[in-house]
Amino acid sequence: MSTINVPKREEVSSANQAIFDNLEKAVGFVPNLYATYAHSENALGNYLNFANASTSLKAKEKEVVNLAVSEVNNCIYCLSAHTAIGKMNGFTDEQILELRAGKASFDQKLDALARLAKNMTENRGATDTEVLDNFFAAGWTKENLIDTIVLAGEKTISNYIHSTTQVPVDFPIAQPLQAVEA
Repeated sequence: MSTINVPKREEVSSANQAIFDNLEKAVGFVPNLYATYAHSENALGNYLNFANASTSLKAKEKEVVNLAVSEVNNCIYCLSAHTAIGKMNGFTDEQILELRAGKASFDQKLDALARLAKNMTENRGATDTEVLDNFFAAGWTKENLIDTIVLAGEKTISNYIHSTTQVPVDFPIAQPLQAVEA
């Protein structure tokens, strides 16, 4: 499979250059996957607006979804990025592996969220009734459900971009999931 280049700042539009500058200030670098969005005049700005939109999910809860969805979609870039972000949000290495497997033995509410994210992604949105019932029984709301579905869609976009372009991963590579029983 041929790879798509990661565009440099001087190779993108002025609007995307401004976004690159903002990412550089906020994150310290422009992640390769974000730079790849900049092959399009609009995709990077549209994606970042989508990814940073208001949601009922807290940052730590979003990482639960990001990890489970990225594992199902087999995206090493997003798994690596969200492993690093998960650690910044207080998850241990062992917890991150569990979340990638679609479970969370350490927290009943996060377990229901992880199971939902995994199940809906595996089933392309046709979530099993038992998984959905468990999600609501754990205290999640209909708003949380819709926000979780939207987040799974947003993460799938990045998963697909990396799976198609194969741009280099510029985060520490996530360890294989075989370290935890699925």
